[in-house]
Amino acid sequence: MPSAESDELRQMKGQWSSDRQQPDRRRRHWPLLRLPIGRTPGEKAARVPLGSYEFEKKGIARVDLGDPYRLAIALTWPQFLAALLGLYLAVNVVFATLFLLVPGCVANARPGNFADVFFFSIETLSTVGYGEMYPATPYGHAIAATEIVCGIAFTAILTGLTFVRFSRPRAKLLFASNPVVAMHKGKPTLMLRLGNGRASMLMDGMAKLNVLLSEKTAEGKPFRRAQELRLERARIPVFPYYWTLMHVLDERSPLHGYDAARMIEARALVFVTVGAHDPTLATVVHDIRSYRPEDIRFGMRYRDVVTFAEDGTTVADMSRIGELEPDVGEHQESGWTESEELEQPR
Repeated sequence: MPSAESDELRQMKGQWSSDRQQPDRRRRHWPLLRLPIGRTPGEKAARVPLGSYEFEKKGIARVDLGDPYRLAIALTWPQFLAALLGLYLAVNVVFATLFLLVPGCVANARPGNFADVFFFSIETLSTVGYGEMYPATPYGHAIAATEIVCGIAFTAILTGLTFVRFSRPRAKLLFASNPVVAMHKGKPTLMLRLGNGRASMLMDGMAKLNVLLSEKTAEGKPFRRAQELRLERARIPVFPYYWTLMHVLDERSPLHGYDAARMIEARALVFVTVGAHDPTLATVVHDIRSYRPEDIRFGMRYRDVVTFAEDGTTVADMSRIGELEPDVGEHQESGWTESEELEQPR
């Protein structure tokens, strides 16, 4: 690594060093690494998170109101409930205002009293109708009928969205907080351990490991290059407890010769995508996780989390899936680590 570091690189290293001092098990939400990208005022742009990394896409809106279904599904539960409450109150305020504009259209409502027509709107929207207040004029009947139709549609849409959000399958995979680079069969190997966080079995697991590197063209312009990291075993037939992904840092690897300092200099972002079939849900579940360069631990390896009970039962402690120890001496990583045979050209 050159001795003269840029101010931006020193700032990034200082921020990452402060994060490293915190215990791994407490670091659940990583601060996003934002790349400075200029744009003209008023230009549409959206930031897209990829784990701890965030990139920007220009020419698209951050919130697409033309696709309300996807927007409602993509919201978190607190955001969804807040949006639902806001929409519910807004609809009732609109109809209460319409009732308030024509005094006497709602029987037994005090003239000019917004609270009376507001609660009458709530009763009408929900099709409850307690009977004390009711439409008293053709105008009141027209507004009430319109609100009843809106209330039926609102209830149907809310029921559908809530069902979809509850029924959406989730992988519930456990990822180690840190990838490691340890010696395996005499070669430095990038390893990442992940586990099945459910009590049931996952089947036909498939994983892909990729790296995003910052490089410069021959003209000296920076650009980001993504490359796939070949895994010793990218598929497993069954996924009962944990799986160690392994990529050998040999001459064929894009990370050949990289150390911790060079990883930081290249802003190497490692991200993994995993898919597996969940027999209980009868569908394929997916998950993705990304790691910053300072997350990678060189000279460390994962502790063995599998023990055996007195009756011979295999016991896997999933709470220790990310625990590390120094990479000292010969060590055979357990799990699905057999090398895949290269397909010979015919």
